[in-house]
Amino acid sequence: MESRSNRHLSGGNRYGGRPRQPKEDKIEMIFGLRPIIEAMLAGKVLEKIFLQKGARNANIDELTDLAKKADVPVATVPVEKLNNLTRKNHQGAVAFISAITYYPLEEIVTSLFEKGKNPLLLILDRITDVRNFGSIARNAECLGVDAIVIPSRGGAQVNADAIKTSAGALHLVPVCREPNLKQTLDYLRDSGIQLVACTEKTEEHLTNTTVDMVGPTAIIMGSEEDGISPEYLKRADARLRIPLVGQIGSLNVSVATGIILYEAMSQRLRENGYANLNRFEPL
Repeated sequence: MESRSNRHLSGGNRYGGRPRQPKEDKIEMIFGLRPIIEAMLAGKVLEKIFLQKGARNANIDELTDLAKKADVPVATVPVEKLNNLTRKNHQGAVAFISAITYYPLEEIVTSLFEKGKNPLLLILDRITDVRNFGSIARNAECLGVDAIVIPSRGGAQVNADAIKTSAGALHLVPVCREPNLKQTLDYLRDSGIQLVACTEKTEEHLTNTTVDMVGPTAIIMGSEEDGISPEYLKRADARLRIPLVGQIGSLNVSVATGIILYEAMSQRLRENGYANLNRFEPL
């Protein structure tokens, strides 16, 4: 299996190359232990693997070892779950080939700095609803995000619904799947990228003067249920809340993401001499 550090940036993203053609909505399934193992050895990128709970043999051990090295999420489930996924002889294992290419974050950050750009990254902590994830990706592409960072486990599966909701954005914005978000956040801070948490757990309101997001910035968005994890929140250099005047106390996470990304884009456009953001008229 090709290691993350050896993958090269390619495809229709902000780093050049031929644009990737949108794939069909159908996500390819593999079933059977040896077929899944052979697919991984051949370099196929898997979205997720489901293994039958309680099953143990040499093939399962080999598969789980390959999955760990490739940061592929593995879920142990009852046999009924596998039977619902396919009626064929799955041998206790079903996997889905990823519909997108995952990129190594370190290469993206290095490439952006080498080109003299200020990275704008979006980090998603346990966004589990696939339509929310797709909408967020669409916002990210429209508002200048250089890469989306998601955890290997605990996030939404990049499936047909996510791709459709993103309106193709998941084929345009690089997505980085990271096994340890704590280490990822530490790496970004050490690289000179400020971490901005969008959270209700602060009194600091989002305005165009609160936090300067013109420089290298990574915006953290939390889960639909309980927001940003405390261990990630304490690593943030700034915490911002979106001011609300209605009776409902919170926004949908995809809407909140669009608002804070628009503020970041606005700051960057003004810094580059654009007065009218609707028509991009220079000062």
